[in-house]
This record gives sequence, structure tokens and C-alpha cells, in this order.
Amino acid sequence: ERRPGLSQSPAQGTLQTCQSPPARPPLALLVGLIMKRLGSVQRKMPCVFVTEVKEEPSPYLWARLDRKPNKQAEKRFKNFLHSKGNPKEFFWNVEEDFKPAAECWIPAKEIEQINANPVPDENGHIPGWVPVEKNNKQYCWHSCVVNYELEIALVLKHHPDDPGLLEISAVPLSDLLEQTLELIGTNINGNPYGLGSKKHPLHLLIPHGAFQIRNLPSLKHNHLLSWFEGCKGGKIEGIVWHCSDGCLIKVHRHHLGLCWPIPDTYMNSRPVIINMNLNKCDSCLFNHFSKIDNQKFARLKDIIFDV
Repeated sequence: ERRPGLSQSPAQGTLQTCQSPPARPPLALLVGLIMKRLGSVQRKMPCVFVTEVKEEPSPYLWARLDRKPNKQAEKRFKNFLHSKGNPKEFFWNVEEDFKPAAECWIPAKEIEQINANPVPDENGHIPGWVPVEKNNKQYCWHSCVVNYELEIALVLKHHPDDPGLLEISAVPLSDLLEQTLELIGTNINGNPYGLGSKKHPLHLLIPHGAFQIRNLPSLKHNHLLSWFEGCKGGKIEGIVWHCSDGCLIKVHRHHLGLCWPIPDTYMNSRPVIINMNLNKCDSCLFNHFSKIDNQKFARLKDIIFDV
């Protein structure tokens, strides 16, 4: 059984229950997949997820980060592939061949392990996750879409009473547990949806499965190609299949030789309303949305903050 949903960008995440690592703030949110235990993250395209710290039960955001080999190991790996062609036969010494990982880094779920070390994939990478700290400049666009004190996130989805209308709202992080999400916005993936501006950047989270596909094409190359090229609903970045075993499979337009970004996306063909009734919020982006609460815009790219 597979439940399709639209994929919006390469930034993703998950929510899980875990032990708090040293120096980690009491609250945190992951961009990607939401899980139940530390170190148990589904293997997937780059994303984010939300986790729960046991000592201080509260959601936490993590970002996808793959460990990569150092230059010497990467050169040996490429030479091996050129001569042998089978990456599974290459011998890795994870402790010596890979760049150091942050103490809080955790490997993705179902990654094979040998002698307690994760085994690299066919690309020579080890998929994993790192927590998004509140003031981490490297993940500032991830952290701006969550408020750890209020435990809410900025989420884009269909309006509950009008499927033809999009809604941007503050969603409790607890409602996002066990879900994967995409991060879209001004500084993500070339901003294909035209969100915000350099002066006033705008970013949002989209749960996988929030935009389910009706009349899904069969899993044949030519049928998928025709759907992406000829269907109005096909003007998207890709499709994520939610399998009954919990596995997520993503088909990107690039996999079919199609261009991305494209001029007129499906997400910009629908009106959007702001539902941000927050009494007090110090977070900049949440505060901006509060000022335009209940306003309706013709398209996502038409949202402008009156700052």
C-alpha cells in the first residue's frame, strides 16, 4: 500500500523520542522525518525531522546531513569504481576514511553496521541527521520556521474546509511527530516558488503527504513522464510514496530528465490564506505572519510583509 504526496524541496526532516546530547537546548525541532528513538531515522532524501527529548519532553528539529569521505578515501573509492564498478565490494575504514562527525550526529535508520560502524551507501556517503540548534547560523533557515518556546512550526497545507485553498498556519510540533517534512523558501533550492525576498526572506515547512495526488499514474517511465509534462497537478518537483512498511520513495523530475525549477508551479496556482492568531511571539517570521493574520493572497509569491 502506498500513499503518495507531493515533494516540495530538498530540505527535509523527522520527529522522534531521544536522549538529549550534551549542550543541547531543552527544545529542538528536526526538518525531515519524525521518529520514536534516537538514532532511528528513516533512510531518505535530504530532509528534517522533529524529535522529543526524554529528560525535557519537547519537540526538536533535525536536518539531514550525510557524512562524506575525506579526499584520499574519495579518490580511492572513485578509482575502485572505475576499475571494478561495484561499490559494495569496496572496503571502507569508517574511522579513518571519513571526515569527523559532530557529537550529536546520528545515522539514518536501517543503515547497515559492521563492528558498530555504519556502512556507507553506493555513493560513499553515510546518511544521517544533526539537530538544528536555535542560534545555529548554518541552519538559520531551518530554525526560523519553528518556535521552540511555543513549540509550533510554520506549516503550509490545504485549508481544512476548502481543498482549493492553501493555508499557512502555526502547527503544534506535537502534531508533526512521526512525519517527514520539506523546507521551502527564499534561500532553499533556488526558491522555485518565489517566496519572500532577500530583505525579507520567507520559509515554510510542508509535511510529506499534505498534498495527496489523485489519479496517480502507473509506475512506468512513460506514464510518469506524461503525467509530469501534461497534467496541471504534475507541475511539482516530485512525488514521495509512503509505503506500508514505513519506507519513503521519492521520484524527482530530474530522475525523468525533466527541468526544475519551472515557471508556473502547482503550488503557485492556488490562493493562500494566513491563519496565525498568536497573542505574543518574539520570533521574527512568526511575528510577521501574525501581522497579516486572516489575509488572503492570490498566490504564494504574492505574500508581502509590511515591515
